[in-house]
Amino acid sequence: MSLALKLALAPLLVAQAVATRRRAPALPEADGSREGRVGEGDRLALLIVGDSSAAGVGVATQDEALAGHLPRTLAREAGRRVHWQLVAKSGITTAQALELVRQVRPVPADIAVAVLGVNDVIDQVSPARAVQQRAALADWLRHAAGVRHVVFAPLPPVHRFPLLPQPLRRVMGADARAHDEAMARWASTRDDVSHVPIALDLGPEHMAADGFHPGEPVYRATGEALARFIAARLMNPTETRS
Repeated sequence: MSLALKLALAPLLVAQAVATRRRAPALPEADGSREGRVGEGDRLALLIVGDSSAAGVGVATQDEALAGHLPRTLAREAGRRVHWQLVAKSGITTAQALELVRQVRPVPADIAVAVLGVNDVIDQVSPARAVQQRAALADWLRHAAGVRHVVFAPLPPVHRFPLLPQPLRRVMGADARAHDEAMARWASTRDDVSHVPIALDLGPEHMAADGFHPGEPVYRATGEALARFIAARLMNPTETRS
């Protein structure tokens, strides 16, 4: 969408955004442990970092969320004993995720999965700035947490979020695509970072009750896709921790 059209629509977009925030139910982060172990075999340390979609907003327990589906599938696909840790907070941007991991100081990990971006779109962070912040996050994880590879989940198809009215849905969807395309281009320039495109169905039946956050089917599909990518592309027994 052109800048001129966005500026012309700005008053309407602001009004729609305010009204949407007011009517959206406030959903909690999923209950349950934020670290665990699953599977048998050589040890693989997995760190999951992110916003509400990493924290499991939209489902009742972490077992139903990304932190449940991703380690389980990875353990099965890779034949590994996966030790996982979740560091996530609802509503944070990529820059805030970096501050969060700096505060938490997660245990060293082999692979990190980052689920971020929608709040960058909401806060009107530019795609270029968001890429810089993802690079800073990836670099910190590599050097301070010992991570050998950072996998970035794609931004979801925001243009299909049932909660959002038009034209807000169309504008936010276009912004999300621009962010995702910029992230994919950046990731292609690095051998220690990956961007994993995932095709998602996002009808109302796949979403949480608020029409904005993922439901269990989305967490399952995302976790399985990320796990299969890691198992097929990134597993190297000589580089995992004993």
